Amino acid sequence: MRDEEPLEIIKEGESQSVEFKGDFSPEVGKTICAFANTNGGTLFLGVSDDGRIKGVAERTEEQVASIAHSCKPSVYPEIKKTIHNEKLVLIAEVPHSKGVLHSFKNVAYRRVGTSDMPLSPEEVIAFARQARIIRFDNQFCEAGLSDIDEEMVRRFIRSTIAHRRLDIDPNLPAAEILEKLGLKQGNHLTYAAALLFGREPQRFVLQSEVRCARFKGKEPLSFLDMKVLRGNVIEQIDSAEKFVMNHIRLEAEVRGFVREERWEYPLSAMREAITNAICHRDYFSTANVHVSIFDDRIEVRNPGGLPPELTIDDLKRPHNSIPQNPLIANALFFIKYIEHWGAGTQRMIRDTLAHGLPEPEFLQTGGGFAVVFRKAEAFLEGLNERQKKAWEYLRGKETIARSVYAELCGCSIRTASRDLENMLAVGLIRKGGIGKKTFYRRLK
Repeated sequence: MRDEEPLEIIKEGESQSVEFKGDFSPEVGKTICAFANTNGGTLFLGVSDDGRIKGVAERTEEQVASIAHSCKPSVYPEIKKTIHNEKLVLIAEVPHSKGVLHSFKNVAYRRVGTSDMPLSPEEVIAFARQARIIRFDNQFCEAGLSDIDEEMVRRFIRSTIAHRRLDIDPNLPAAEILEKLGLKQGNHLTYAAALLFGREPQRFVLQSEVRCARFKGKEPLSFLDMKVLRGNVIEQIDSAEKFVMNHIRLEAEVRGFVREERWEYPLSAMREAITNAICHRDYFSTANVHVSIFDDRIEVRNPGGLPPELTIDDLKRPHNSIPQNPLIANALFFIKYIEHWGAGTQRMIRDTLAHGLPEPEFLQTGGGFAVVFRKAEAFLEGLNERQKKAWEYLRGKETIARSVYAELCGCSIRTASRDLENMLAVGLIRKGGIGKKTFYRRLK
């Protein structure tokens, strides 16, 4: 902070992130707590509410540090000193504590405008859920061992031994296996146990249904098919993938003497999106996971957004895995439904682009999160008229060469080459051959 900056901030007055205190008082603790819980802020001590500089005593720095330490958990502001007209002003810069809820004298506060407001019990619970302080999957539920499919538990363990070499004997009693997986404590089963191995998980978690729909057209108005998937999360992932496969095209292409089959959308990316939606959804919400298939796209939506530590942009690069439901995520990792934590979204992007489709869209929606896969036609909006004409030509022809493109569109070979390379770059076509025998094949 420059020497002149404090005066500039003081002239602007108090705000959501700036507070003045003429003297030290216990109210300072509320403000420090509120700043730490909200978006951080700067506290000026020795400045009155109207912006007049009054100054404070030297010992005030120690008092501020002490009262910040008395917050639970403690807050550690950066305290600076500045002198104006021979008067000492302390500047305490309080950072935002992500994922932590601070309290002062057993009350949590948040910053609203220029006021420090106490959080209601409901707000404290909501904050704890969002920050993963309170998790759904490790809470105890009413299910008992008789509600657990023991054969499913043993199949799961045999799969973990094959895939991850997990050192658990599948012949152990189911109760002991669940304890080793962290899904049972004493006589109590967790919700994760019911969701993973319950005979009827929806008896205990009704909102865990997955709704799949194939709509007519591009709007969610008319159903062509609809299914509500029940059962455990492993069964739901498999069933949702089968629903998608039943409603997308499987095309065949012959290369030389080899017949290759190709799905309309990359199944690896679709399965990743479905697995993430079911695994990382907010089970406190009464909403369901939705898999919606339209003429031009597929949407996979789940209740609950990204953790506060992550942004949409973070999903497109290496990032830490912060699972909403770690017990469920860990179980799916053991059977390779989740491969590498934190890499799934990047793999989804890579597989979709390699399939010749636009990069999937990641969206934070009202109360939820969505992944949208669009058909290759989404690229057409950026094509010129020549390229669109060639695209239509390739609907009925297997390939197109530069010379054919030039004749079709009435342009030079150089222009044809530039247009085709542009279509290649965005994943609409694939190049084959070499030199004068170069040709381009439509991907979708």
